[in-house]
Amino acid sequence: MTQAGRPNLATGLAAAPSGRLVYAIGDCHGCLDLLLSLESKIVADASGKASTSKIIVYLGDYIDRGPDSASVLDHLVAGPPPGFEAAYLLGNHEEMLLQFLYGSEERALLWLLNGGKQTLISYGLDLTGLEAEGALETLRSELRARIPGSHLVFLENLKLTHEEGDFLFVHAGLRPGVSLPAQRREDMLWVRDAFLKSSQNFGRIVVHGHTPDNEPVERPNRIGIDTGAVYSGTLTALALEGTARHYIQVHSSEMPGTKHGYPKA
Repeated sequence: MTQAGRPNLATGLAAAPSGRLVYAIGDCHGCLDLLLSLESKIVADASGKASTSKIIVYLGDYIDRGPDSASVLDHLVAGPPPGFEAAYLLGNHEEMLLQFLYGSEERALLWLLNGGKQTLISYGLDLTGLEAEGALETLRSELRARIPGSHLVFLENLKLTHEEGDFLFVHAGLRPGVSLPAQRREDMLWVRDAFLKSSQNFGRIVVHGHTPDNEPVERPNRIGIDTGAVYSGTLTALALEGTARHYIQVHSSEMPGTKHGYPKA
């Protein structure tokens, strides 16, 4: 940490804890093949490096839009690759699923229109007659019956933030002008422009997903690593070791049996 607790990404002074390899994975949105491939590359990247510990921080939005949401949760529930710790963060899509499960009507249709249908299908639900009266309550009951208890425990215990040295990890970002303890859950899961356009020093470099871009985005106060996997076919990880950092990516166009991106929901 630099003087007065203000790391400066541009000068390379922001650092991960000494002897610790830190990886962060952006939004995978039900793309299990990309997630598995990226984890394999992370394991290879860490191999042989002198470190006392290794961690993967998953930035949320594991579900929706892509074809394999249920399988992605199965995989995450089983834990990280051997030799790694893991920190699993809550994304706004997991939040919408939980709201759907527990009876909130406010975002039920919003969730279905933003990839929730693909998640329901991944659990084996039939969406025929979705527009009929009472269909949402029927789907809710069926999903409650089908979703494994291990998935619910995982979803209900996802964290909002995680810290490693000079880096703070959160799904969407932070509200400028608000201290970390006073940040609203809503903002940490949903904020966009107020955070993305801010030059405020948050006391940590904020590593986030949520807002996709063609490439990782670096600013003096933040690093965005959502590269729109479900549409672009590119899933990105940030690797941190001391003051050094680099990116690891997988591309569906380079993977046999997959296609470059998935259809939009």
